[in-house]
Amino acid sequence: MRRDVDIIFAVLGSFLLLYIAIPIIFLILKQCFDFETLLQILSDEEVLNSLKNTFLTSAITTLIALIFGVPLGYILARWDFMYKSLVQGIVDVPIVIPHSVVGIMLLVTFSNAILDNYLGIISAMLFVSASFTINSARDGFLSVDRKLEYVARTLGAGKLKTFLTISLPLALPSIVSGAIMTFARAISEVGAILVVAYYPKTAQILVIEYFQNFGLKYSMPISVVLILLSLTIFVTLRYVFRRLC
Repeated sequence: MRRDVDIIFAVLGSFLLLYIAIPIIFLILKQCFDFETLLQILSDEEVLNSLKNTFLTSAITTLIALIFGVPLGYILARWDFMYKSLVQGIVDVPIVIPHSVVGIMLLVTFSNAILDNYLGIISAMLFVSASFTINSARDGFLSVDRKLEYVARTLGAGKLKTFLTISLPLALPSIVSGAIMTFARAISEVGAILVVAYYPKTAQILVIEYFQNFGLKYSMPISVVLILLSLTIFVTLRYVFRRLC
C-alpha cells in the first residue's frame, strides 16, 4: 500500500516536472536546427552587451540584498516588537504585486533618478527579489538553537562575535539558498524593468524587442543563450554550495 502511494505521488509530481522541462528542452532542440542564426546572434554586440548588463545587475542586486537583507532577517528571527507582522507583510508584498505596477511605483517615487539607467534596473530587480534573501535568512536564524548563542555569551563572546561565529555560520545554508533565488529572480525580471529602464537594454528586454520586431526566428537564440547561461550558473552555485556545506 505504501509503495502504491509513493508511485501515485511520483506520477503526480512528474506532471509539473515534465511541464517545466519539456518547453526548455524543446526550445533548445529547435534552435539546434538553426545553428547559423544562433551564431549570428552571438556575434551581435548589442546581444552580448545585453547579456553582460543582465548578469552584472543581477549580481549587484544579490549583493545589496545580502548586505541589507541578512540583518533584517536576523531581526525578524530574534526580536519581538510591535507591528512585527506588519514588517513581515511589507517584506512579502513584492511577491504579490504585479511587476508592471512595481515599475510604475518606482518611477513615481524616484522619477528621473532611475529612468533609463543601471540604477533603475537594479532598483527594479531588488524590489522584486529581495524578499527571497530576507525570508531565507530569517528561516536560517530561526533554525539556530538559541542555547548555542547563550553558551557563547556566557563564555565571554559579545553579541557581534556570537553572531559572526555561531549564528551566521549555522544560518549560512539558508542564506546562500536565498541569495541564489534572489539572483535567479533578478535575472528573470522583465515587467518592472520595461517600465523603469528600457535602456541600457538587458537580455530580457532584448528578447521582447526582437520578438516584436523580427519574430521567433531572432528572439529564440537570445532566449536559448539566456536559459543555458542561467541554468549553468544556477546549477554551478548549487553544486559548489553543497560541496562546501
